[in-house]
Amino acid sequence: MIIRILQNWLGLSNKLERLWLMAKIEFKLRYYENLLGLVWALIKPISEIFIFYIAFEIIIKSNISNFVSFLFIGIILWNFFIECTSGTIQLLATKKYLYSYTNMNKLEIYFSVIASNLIGLFFNFIMFLIYMGIFEHGTYFTWHIIIIIPILINLIILSLGFSLILSNLYILAKDIQQVWGILVGLGFWLSPILYKLERFRESLPGIDFVNPIAGIIINAKNVTMYNQMPEWGLFIWSFAYSIFFLFIGILLLNKLGSKAAEKL
Repeated sequence: MIIRILQNWLGLSNKLERLWLMAKIEFKLRYYENLLGLVWALIKPISEIFIFYIAFEIIIKSNISNFVSFLFIGIILWNFFIECTSGTIQLLATKKYLYSYTNMNKLEIYFSVIASNLIGLFFNFIMFLIYMGIFEHGTYFTWHIIIIIPILINLIILSLGFSLILSNLYILAKDIQQVWGILVGLGFWLSPILYKLERFRESLPGIDFVNPIAGIIINAKNVTMYNQMPEWGLFIWSFAYSIFFLFIGILLLNKLGSKAAEKL
């Protein structure tokens, strides 16, 4: 079933051009009516960094070196995951006209939304590198930063898997949106975004193997900030998590998504 869905999409003509066009449209529409336009893609993570910097560095005094960069990389990865998942819960309902009245594959619609969020992630990641290069004195990049590419691929697969799962469960239960909102709030505080890794693991032993995105954030900080190799056990575990959720998501799309037009 899964292979057939992927083969159907790969067999479409001009799929890459159409996918890129849809991604650009999605990205522009998100900021079209805002006065500052695309600048909001950067303002959002900066405002969150400012808030957490005051709370954890000035008030609590966590004493984490290069704390702004430490927050920056964690927040932009987390925001990408949340925008991909929370933003696609109602996808089969809001994009019903695309798969009902055109020959567009449902999976292609998901890809376009993920790709539009990827544009914002790329923009923010460049800003992160520029900030580290200019303001974090003594910070330098090594070849380890190349490993961020498979780490980001891992994040994309995980985000797509959860997007498929949540949007298809929405067909059965509209409450999934509220449930996911609660899980997202909990997941943020159970992720190594704000805390030193040692304290995080000491306080919550094993949570980095339970939380699907924790390993991605830990290894992203290792290769970008500390010029280290990723923790390979965590790296492989995170990829296994992502592939598993993608497998479940495509199964649900095949089982529930085929009847989405009738039920929504």
